[in-house]
Amino acid sequence: MDLHSGLPYWIIKNPLFDYYNPLKKDLETDIVIIGSGITGALMAHELCRTGLECCVVDKRSIATGSSAASTALLQYEIDVPLCRMAEQIGEKNAVTAYRSCLQSISDIEAVLKETDIDADFERLPSIFYASDEKGVKLIEREYEIRRRYELPVELLNKGELHKRYKMRTYAGALLNRQSAQLDAYKAATQLFRYHIKKDHLQIFTHTKISSCEETPQGCRLKTKDDRTIRCKYVIVAAGFEAGQFLPEKVMKLTSTYALISHPIDNKDLWPEHSLIWETAEPYIYVRTTGEDNQYTNDQLPFFRGIKIPNSKCGFQSQDQAYKPNCKTNHIRFVFTSIKQSFIC
Repeated sequence: MDLHSGLPYWIIKNPLFDYYNPLKKDLETDIVIIGSGITGALMAHELCRTGLECCVVDKRSIATGSSAASTALLQYEIDVPLCRMAEQIGEKNAVTAYRSCLQSISDIEAVLKETDIDADFERLPSIFYASDEKGVKLIEREYEIRRRYELPVELLNKGELHKRYKMRTYAGALLNRQSAQLDAYKAATQLFRYHIKKDHLQIFTHTKISSCEETPQGCRLKTKDDRTIRCKYVIVAAGFEAGQFLPEKVMKLTSTYALISHPIDNKDLWPEHSLIWETAEPYIYVRTTGEDNQYTNDQLPFFRGIKIPNSKCGFQSQDQAYKPNCKTNHIRFVFTSIKQSFIC
């Protein structure tokens, strides 16, 4: 019998944040954050620590949007390779973006230490492997530009990749040792708990914003239940749903698959439990859980998960046209030691 979960792994793994507080009357504040996921939590943290008045509004329960389905891989690499981004916006801007992403990993680590939050943050290497001949050329170009700007990167050939990480791939890969992973749902909910207690942060759940307009004094928000929020500034931290607040459509969303394996013995996993992704489009991500955790990977299916000894491994396709069975077969090809089945 094949059982499929209808819930994101992070919500199964962690206690649900029991919090229900819809906005019931009009409100005035300095700053409104739309979205209670990991981005909204980090924004609230920065505002609270500097003493700025703010509140958080979300149409769902806390952190049950895209953060609950996040792979939670922390990499300085953006979806668009640096060599291609440099062609689009110029090398200076592209390198600035990549360096900012690199710095953000340490910044997130510092926030968790500052607030004494255990969000299963773990420093790990990251492997970006060539899926085909096109990917080989991309890897070579990407290595050159990263080296030129002194970004952390190593170039591994096919033999080195197999010897060091037990991976069977088309060709070599880029390796960097400045990546990390965490539990985004756990991080978000605990950050909110921290600031509710310390700074009396107001969070309004089950409150959908239906309109947002600029006024001479700032912004006026209307909720689905016809409540009004007046503020000086609005921060949209709504993840993949942020597009509805933009003046024009700038993105097209597609569905993804999120898979997590049954427990895998640590001896069958690749060394160092690196974060792994590929050059193909659509592509997959793979990660493991921490030694004392049962995560998922967002690619994880977003989840990945590997736990010792009860490990889990998850994968995600970035295209709804890719069937889960196709991706799990690909995973078994790359990682020949993994024989377990997967849970959608």
